[in-house]
Amino acid sequence: MKNKPTCYDVRGEIPEIYSGVPTFLGLPKVTEEEIDGHDVIVMGAPWEGICTTGSYTGCELGTKTIRSASIRYGGYLPEFDYDAFDYISAGDFGDAAHFPGDSAATFDSIEKKADAIFSRNKRSLCFGGDHSITIPMLRSLAKNFPGKRIGVVHFDAHLDNMPSFLDKEPLARCCPMHRAYDMEEIASIIHVGIRGPRNNFRGLEHARKHKATVVSSFELHQKGIDAVFDTIKETVLDKSDIVYLTICSDALDVSENPGGPSDFAGLTSYQLLSLVHRVAAEGIQGLDFVEIYPPQDHAGISSHMAAWAGIYGISGIAKWKINKEY
Repeated sequence: MKNKPTCYDVRGEIPEIYSGVPTFLGLPKVTEEEIDGHDVIVMGAPWEGICTTGSYTGCELGTKTIRSASIRYGGYLPEFDYDAFDYISAGDFGDAAHFPGDSAATFDSIEKKADAIFSRNKRSLCFGGDHSITIPMLRSLAKNFPGKRIGVVHFDAHLDNMPSFLDKEPLARCCPMHRAYDMEEIASIIHVGIRGPRNNFRGLEHARKHKATVVSSFELHQKGIDAVFDTIKETVLDKSDIVYLTICSDALDVSENPGGPSDFAGLTSYQLLSLVHRVAAEGIQGLDFVEIYPPQDHAGISSHMAAWAGIYGISGIAKWKINKEY
């Protein structure tokens, strides 16, 4: 019998999660063959893996709500006085297919989607999904830039560097940075915004063992944006050929992230957006923003914040291009 619902097929691919939703910023929707015509490619990774605490969050819906929130925005930022899209072109490549209950198959799908971007030396902007989606993004980056030293700038309340969840789930949302530690292509990692009682007591031990730099939110508040940016530059940007920026929404204080985890004493949106723009302006190959929980984001504030972070990242990439060419 043909044309059966997707759920009847164990390996059925669920197509185009964001159908019926505007593209990010209303950018052109692009096929793989059209990627070459753009500098930055937006993609979604609508995935929530196993539940590691509390209950499921609905973060796989974030690729829809972030795009919907973005439609009111453009690329001109008056604090920098240029429009990113005067200097770069961007398109929306849609969402990677996902396979409910199957992390490995979903990660293969995300990696394949990212391959289409990175194999053409384009820059990616990816919206999740839970934080485990950074694993296939980094795998694709390493595969498509062989011999390059990759640096990772990680904004989060949590180190997300456990070897596995319950000693059996290495692809859980609490593990992506340990998977990065395991990759020989990753030259350096910095964790920024770390704080609070939801961190595992072995997290700092793992970070030290793998020579990752850790900057707590307390340190950022005490020392300021300039000092922390200098640390990011010294420990990652200056030691890498390729840089990937990954942002969990809970890097922000919960007062500015109602549609995300309830983590206090975090970054302000000003601090996060300032650092995203400054890091991107140094040259990044990819950026992801994860862990938006639409079912609790009733006013859409966190989805709007994710859209802003994407815009500031794109603006930074444009600034990098401006500095490079002029």
